[in-house]
Amino acid sequence: MSHLLTLDAMLFHMIGGQLKRFAKARKDLLVAVNEMVRHMFEEIDYILEAQNAERFASLYACSNKEKTVPGSAVTDNVECQKTVGIKVPKIYWNFTRKEVLTMEWIDGIKLTDESRMRKANLNRRRLVDQGLYCSLRQLLEVGFFHADPHPGNLVATEDGSLAYFDFGMMGDIPRHYRVGLIKVLVHFVNRDSLGLANDFLSLGFLPDGVDIQSVSEALQASFGNGTRQSQDFQGIMNQLYDVMYEFNFSLPPDYALVIRALGSLEGTAKALDPDFKVVESAYPFVIGRLLVDPTPDMRRILRELLIRNDGSIRWNRLERLIAAISQQASETEGETQESYSDPLGSFDIRAVVSATEDLFQFILSDKGSRVRVFLVRDIVKAADVFYQDEFLNNLLDEKLRARRLFGYEEHGIMVRVLSGFHSLGRAVKLAPDLWSAMLIRLVVKPEFQKFACDVSSALISHFKYHLPVSFWMGISQLLHRVVDRDR
Repeated sequence: MSHLLTLDAMLFHMIGGQLKRFAKARKDLLVAVNEMVRHMFEEIDYILEAQNAERFASLYACSNKEKTVPGSAVTDNVECQKTVGIKVPKIYWNFTRKEVLTMEWIDGIKLTDESRMRKANLNRRRLVDQGLYCSLRQLLEVGFFHADPHPGNLVATEDGSLAYFDFGMMGDIPRHYRVGLIKVLVHFVNRDSLGLANDFLSLGFLPDGVDIQSVSEALQASFGNGTRQSQDFQGIMNQLYDVMYEFNFSLPPDYALVIRALGSLEGTAKALDPDFKVVESAYPFVIGRLLVDPTPDMRRILRELLIRNDGSIRWNRLERLIAAISQQASETEGETQESYSDPLGSFDIRAVVSATEDLFQFILSDKGSRVRVFLVRDIVKAADVFYQDEFLNNLLDEKLRARRLFGYEEHGIMVRVLSGFHSLGRAVKLAPDLWSAMLIRLVVKPEFQKFACDVSSALISHFKYHLPVSFWMGISQLLHRVVDRDR
C-alpha cells in the first residue's frame, strides 16, 4: 500500500503542476494536493489511528454511569468533560502494529437501518443530540475532531449510546480558529456581512489586499431579502459559493477538514431526522460557549450577538436567550433521574450570572455610552406602550381602545421586555443567592446609580405632560359613569 500511495502522490503532483502551469489553476492547488497526500499516508498508519482513538476516548467518551463534570472555559484541559452516551472501541495494543489494528468488538445498529432502529425502540432525537453535542465540543471547544463522521463510522448501541469508529482522518484546530468559527456563525445569524468578511480575512480565507467592502457587499447580496437565509449547512454553502469563487477563497487545510466534518455530520443527522438543520441546532451550544467562557474575545462575540453595531439592543435575541435559560430552570425543577436532558440547551447558571454581570459592566462603561442611550429610549418606549395599553385605554371606550392599540409599532418591544422579565424570574429561581449578590455589586457602583437617574429623568420628562391629561380624562370618565348611573 505504501508503494502504491507513493506512486499516486507523484502522479497527483505531476497533474497538479501541469494544471497550475497551463490551465491557470488556483495557486493553492498544490497545497491541497500535499494535504490530501499527507492524510492518505496517515490513514494507513494503524499505530497513529490507535493513538487517535485513545485520545478521542479520553476527551469525549464516557458511559452513562460516569458523572460528568462541568468544564472550565479558560483552558483546553477537558479530560474530565466527557459526553454521556459516546463510546469508542478499546485498543488491544498487544495485537496492534503499524499494519494491524485490533479493537474491541461493539454490537450496534447502523443509523441508516430504520427497521432495526424501530425494533430497538431507540430515541432518535437523543442520538442526534448526542452526536451533535459531541461534534460541537470537538470543533468549538476542544479542537481535536473526527473529520469523517458519516453513517458508516457511527452505530447506535442497544443502550442508546453512539459508538464512533475509524480514527484515521482526524483534525486538530487551534483556539484562534475555534473562536473564528463561533464568530462566523454569530455574524451569519446576525446577517452582519462586514463582520463576516473581516472574519474570513482574519482566518486566512481571503488573499491579502482584497477589498473588504466589495466582499461585504457581495455577501449582503447573497443574503437576499431574508427569505434565502438557510439554516442547514449545505444550504449555507450553496448560498456562499458564488462569493467564495468570485473572491478566490482559500481554505487552510484544517478548515477544509472542518467543512468535511460538518457536511458529514449533517448527512448523518439527516439519516435520523430528515428535518435536521445544523446551524439552527448548534445555536444553543454556541450560546452556552459564549456564556461559559469569560475570555475577552468570547465576551466581545456575546455583545455582538445581543447589541447591534449602532448600539441598539437586539431584543428578540435577548428574549430567546433568557427564555432558553428559564426553560432549563423549569426542567430542573421537575427533573427526575430517568428524564432525558438535552445537552445542547443546558447552561451553567454561575456562568450565566457572570456573563450577565460582564454585559452590564460593559453597558455602564465608557464604551457602552451609545448602548445606554438606546436602552433609555427603549425603556421609555416600553413604558409608554404599557401606559397606553394598561392604563389609558382602560379609561376609553372599546372603539377608541381598539383604534389606539392598532397604531403602536412599539407594542412588540413591551411584549418582549415583559416576556423577558417573566423568563428571567424563572431563571433567578435556580440560584437566587448568586443573582442577589450580582445585583448588590451593580447597585453600589456610581455608574449604575447615574444610569438609574438617567432612566428616571427620561421617564419623568416623557410623562410629565401625559399624566395631567390622563388625570383629567379619568375624572371625566368617573363623572360620566356617575351621571349614567343616576339616570
